[in-house]
Amino acid sequence: MTADCRTTTTAALIAAALLAACTDAPPPPDPTPFDVLITDARVVDGTGAPSTGADIGLRGDRIAAVGDLSGRPATRTIDAAGRVVAPGFVDMMGQASLVLITDPPSAESKLRQGITTYLSGEGGSAAPQSEATLANPPVIDGDTLRWRRYSEYFAIMERYGIPINVVHDVGLTQVRRVVLGNEDVAPTPEQLEEMKALVREGMEDGAVGVSTSLIYPPAIYASTDELVALSAVAGEYGGIYFTHMRNESYAVLEAIREALTIGEGAGVPVHIYHLKAAGQRNWPLMDEALALIDSARTAGMDVTADIYPYIRNGIGLGSFLHPRHYARGTGAFLATLGDPDLRARLREEVETDSEWENWYQHVGMDWNNVLIVSAPGTVDPGVVNRSVAEAAEVLGTDPWNAFFDLVQAGGVSVNPLSMNEEQKWAALRAPYVMIDTDASPVNPASVSSTHPRAFGAFPRVIAKYVREDGVISLEEAVRRMTSLAAERLGMEDRGVVAAGMAADLVVFDPARLRDRADFGADATLQSEGVDYLFVNGTLVIDDGELTNARPGRLLRRSRN
Repeated sequence: MTADCRTTTTAALIAAALLAACTDAPPPPDPTPFDVLITDARVVDGTGAPSTGADIGLRGDRIAAVGDLSGRPATRTIDAAGRVVAPGFVDMMGQASLVLITDPPSAESKLRQGITTYLSGEGGSAAPQSEATLANPPVIDGDTLRWRRYSEYFAIMERYGIPINVVHDVGLTQVRRVVLGNEDVAPTPEQLEEMKALVREGMEDGAVGVSTSLIYPPAIYASTDELVALSAVAGEYGGIYFTHMRNESYAVLEAIREALTIGEGAGVPVHIYHLKAAGQRNWPLMDEALALIDSARTAGMDVTADIYPYIRNGIGLGSFLHPRHYARGTGAFLATLGDPDLRARLREEVETDSEWENWYQHVGMDWNNVLIVSAPGTVDPGVVNRSVAEAAEVLGTDPWNAFFDLVQAGGVSVNPLSMNEEQKWAALRAPYVMIDTDASPVNPASVSSTHPRAFGAFPRVIAKYVREDGVISLEEAVRRMTSLAAERLGMEDRGVVAAGMAADLVVFDPARLRDRADFGADATLQSEGVDYLFVNGTLVIDDGELTNARPGRLLRRSRN
């Protein structure tokens, strides 16, 4: 009897142990075939952790599994052959989104860089709109597109389909234009309430925050108090204050302090677009700017920034004149620029006054350092891809009159030589700095030139700052371009290669990925080295070829 009890007890213990072991063991793998199985990948997962070898299985728009998936069935298998598989890159400021449906080939400029998501907006934004701001609505195949708020705009975009994910903010410049127009005026209390209502509407439709571009009219006319009031509305929805600050040169520290004041006053996180210290005499301020941000973060403020990896910036040539001259509207001012006496006064101001964002002084007071990249059809096309000094020869005049003639023509964009590499290195070493293109999608067939960042910013970070200069590691560069940016935008299911995350993935050889666009005639060359690119589980680049698929989504704010 005793022996039988011991035997029974022992068997029971063994059975219990086996049951516990089975309970603790991982569940057996799902036998359902993967839609896509990527084998022999060097996974750079977006967290900054060292790369690892693994396979990645996709089902639908999600990553289903990461690990040793050998022998698992799949509808399609892609041999990465040791190439990097990383989360799709996130462009922290990719400008306009409407172009994705009005000029669809433009999307290639971002896709070839490995970008799967971008933030649209920099003061201006696709919504809100009014009859005045949308006086010339776009027409596609005879269909006139009209909208007022983001919910209507998103419906239009989704009807046509897009190949890339886009996140939107509410541009406070756009809000100002809708309510106040383009002149230097302060809102009445009633108008401020109307502006706040427009911000609230945009946030309810899924915007991730508000944005400003404070060196450009009419945004420059907004007071700090106005910006606090409007940003606070975004804060009610968990929104962020994104800013092209009021100054990026001699007063960059004061501009950062204003941004921090707005964030603190509104109770919102702050993100600084394309942080820089422009103008040779201001270059040492970059270290102080980063130290100021570090100090704010140490004190508990949620503040981040981004850069684009070039030492020329992009700007409208009209910004070389003091913004106060545009206070009665751009058209009214440009109509006066033919007056020789006015030109003489403005030239003296530009040459002597440094108490504003004076781009002429930032380029060393040398028109040879200002490259023209686009001009309206009324201007001799021979000026494009030439400096203002060279354009003067094309136009048969002197550089100053060429400058005023080009400003008066309107719509002339330039790339001034205003920064140095050392400030880019310093910014990239700051762990909270992300990457942006500061450019809308661009179709090379639609432009004669542009800033090369539109075609090469993200590959350039890896080709130059990782591979060539060794400023940061590949894993850290990928973290800046993926999980850090996705977290900033509140995209909790993107930016990391892990089971359950959205299947936005880029496959590339880190020794071959490179930007090809340069300043001048080669500004629109596509980047090379992205072999496969998945957006929501669908290939938009397949073995180096565009697929013309449109699996992109309008991503709404996902947290409060």
